[in-house]
Amino acid sequence: MTSTTTSAPESTTDAPATRAEVCVAAAADLFRDNGEMIASAFGTIPAIGVRLARETFSPDLLISDGEAYMLRGTNPVGKKPQGDVEAWTPFRTIFDLVWYGKRHVVMIPSQVDAYANTNISAIGEYSKPKVQLLGVRGGPGNTVSHPTSYWVPKHSSRVFVPNVDMVSGVGNDRAAEAGPAAQRYHDLRGVLTNLAVLDFADDGRLRLASVHPGVTVEQVQQATGFDLVIDGDVPETRQPTAEELRLIREVLDPKGLRDKEVSG
Repeated sequence: MTSTTTSAPESTTDAPATRAEVCVAAAADLFRDNGEMIASAFGTIPAIGVRLARETFSPDLLISDGEAYMLRGTNPVGKKPQGDVEAWTPFRTIFDLVWYGKRHVVMIPSQVDAYANTNISAIGEYSKPKVQLLGVRGGPGNTVSHPTSYWVPKHSSRVFVPNVDMVSGVGNDRAAEAGPAAQRYHDLRGVLTNLAVLDFADDGRLRLASVHPGVTVEQVQQATGFDLVIDGDVPETRQPTAEELRLIREVLDPKGLRDKEVSG
């Protein structure tokens, strides 16, 4: 009689983290210690990241079903939201919370300059633009009312430009020029891209906080249309923990939608 040995199935956390998964963990870190506030995340990576933050270190975050309710429970990306209703939030209530500062939004800009002025409205001369985009939408109100971060899926000099063609979101220099009233609630947290994490130097300019594994400082600077602030040796963006990888792969994004937004 021959005996057979059945090996244990390989854990989903055994494979090294992908670039997309590093970005998800970095997106989650944007919401670290935010407390009880609405978390609005545009883009696949930020949407997974905010769910990861609530499942781990920021349990008080409020996440909408996209209509009129705040939901508790785990809601994987790519599926219809479901879970325990935590609160009723009709559209008028959202505006109250936004103006009160109880929201942290991650937006996707079409252009960003050195002080994080952003453009989502039009490309080209304002009087006769080459490309019509979304319009300013909530950009001005978001950036002067509550915490705002940005997600750039493809870091390039077409996005990171010396001057944005139109200011849709208020940057640090313009907020300073507007005086104390504008600065009081102006709170830019950072810019996450597929190459790096950017935060802000003391003068309000974008600073290279970390580069993702496999990316060099030189590659990030070459893909940026202005000089980033670089303070000494730039660290590598942190790797997701084993538990974070399990949540990403098995619970929050079992379909692997993250890899369609960021490869590598």
